[in-house]
Amino acid sequence: MNLFNVYPLYDVTPVKAKGCFVWDDKDRIYLDLYGGHAVISVGHSHPNYVANLKHQIETLGFYSNAVQNPMQVELAEKLGKLSGYENYELFLCSSGAEANENALKLASFHTNKSRVIAFKNGFHGRTSAAVAATDNPSIIAPINKQQATTILPLNDIALVKKELKKDDVCAVIIEGIQGVGGLDEGTTTFFQELETACKRYKTVLILDEVQSGYGRTGKFFAHQHHNIKPDIITIAKGMGNGFPVGGVLISPKFDASFGLLGTTFGGNHLACAASISVLDIIKNENLIENTNTISEYFISEIEKFPKVKKIKGRGLMIGLEFDFEVGEMRKKLIYDYNIFTGGAKDKNVLRILPPLTIKKEHIDVFINALKEILD
Repeated sequence: MNLFNVYPLYDVTPVKAKGCFVWDDKDRIYLDLYGGHAVISVGHSHPNYVANLKHQIETLGFYSNAVQNPMQVELAEKLGKLSGYENYELFLCSSGAEANENALKLASFHTNKSRVIAFKNGFHGRTSAAVAATDNPSIIAPINKQQATTILPLNDIALVKKELKKDDVCAVIIEGIQGVGGLDEGTTTFFQELETACKRYKTVLILDEVQSGYGRTGKFFAHQHHNIKPDIITIAKGMGNGFPVGGVLISPKFDASFGLLGTTFGGNHLACAASISVLDIIKNENLIENTNTISEYFISEIEKFPKVKKIKGRGLMIGLEFDFEVGEMRKKLIYDYNIFTGGAKDKNVLRILPPLTIKKEHIDVFINALKEILD
């Protein structure tokens, strides 16, 4: 049997990883500035993370069923305190796509409406609201016979209000900072007016923090830069540092009931062990503070490059925009300089999503490589 060929792959076979580095099968060492789409939040093979997962495997291992799991309670409590959402409730699942699907389902149940508003170049996993591939702001993408997603331009609050007035929208879903789309984000004014409009028209505001959450932007969630409080927040990626896990943070306005949401693998013991370890490491090693320190240094160095047209994003979720496509640059970085970076739907944007443990000397390696390539 062959693999279903839907992903273009670089000719690199990783066999080991530690911290910000990855080794391939030819014993070459790569600096990882991408972390598997922002998945690696606390560094590859962090000793505390590995020890906690090993202990869990040696005791109970994986278990997910309708039984008591105190680790879920511990995870929810620690997540609430670190994120500032202690009065919200947590639903655990297995991925960002599953988190967003459950968030949309919850919004539809709550409002008895069906239409969803998303934004051009947004991306919400392989879901009913996955709209990153469309270039037409007016397209209506069917979810099912009852539900559709309307795609609007980012930062056009007048158009959002016009759609909300039709009184058939159950949810507005938006990323704190767009990931796959190319690191664009709503302005503070837009986010605050969006929150107000959603409350006025009784529409659920969903913040997709799957890629931009968990300290990556210099605050626990990217939307916290704009002083808003959404109804639902979806999380995944850096939540488990490589272990598949996702979650939905749900405001007190929603009532839970048996059977309302469901999952097979969500909240299993291994996922909880991974997720608790990540939160402990972020807190104990002051990784959000490190994110801000390294980001400030990185941006100050990048500003010296006149060929960088624009620096996008925040914290360690950064996009470097050029006036040319970056595909060949990424190949040079991988094959000539042994540095992993990421691309975006905007082919002129180079994405930088390193572990939050990264240090200035690692940034210097990239800066020197970029200087040689651009010269």
